[in-house]
Amino acid sequence: MELLEIRTSTREELIDITSRVQAVVSEKNWQDGALLLFCPHTTGAVTVNEGADPDVARDISVNMRHIVPHKGDYKHMEGNSDAHIKASMFGPDQMLIVENGRVQLGTWQAIYFCEFDGARSRKLWLKFLSV
Repeated sequence: MELLEIRTSTREELIDITSRVQAVVSEKNWQDGALLLFCPHTTGAVTVNEGADPDVARDISVNMRHIVPHKGDYKHMEGNSDAHIKASMFGPDQMLIVENGRVQLGTWQAIYFCEFDGARSRKLWLKFLSV
């Protein structure tokens, strides 16, 4: 298993980690198989979405605040219940195809680390399964 360390700078943000994930794949010479990305944090997540227009990541973050507001009818004492809910909605993992040493994504797709309770130092686990 490999580890990707991510430093977030705001409470909620989507960080494009596509090039960093590809760098690990290239460095490890992973050729053909599946790559599992797993976030071991209960207030962070991983998703794949459009990476060509940065407004998409902004729109996701801003509108998630409306769907699951920071202040609400929450009993969790840490004050970050919204972050737990958002992380559950996105999920902690993504399984991606690696072919000929390249992560396979659609033309407009990018891999994002989703921060919902930052700023923090985060970890993302990468596990390659060769075929």
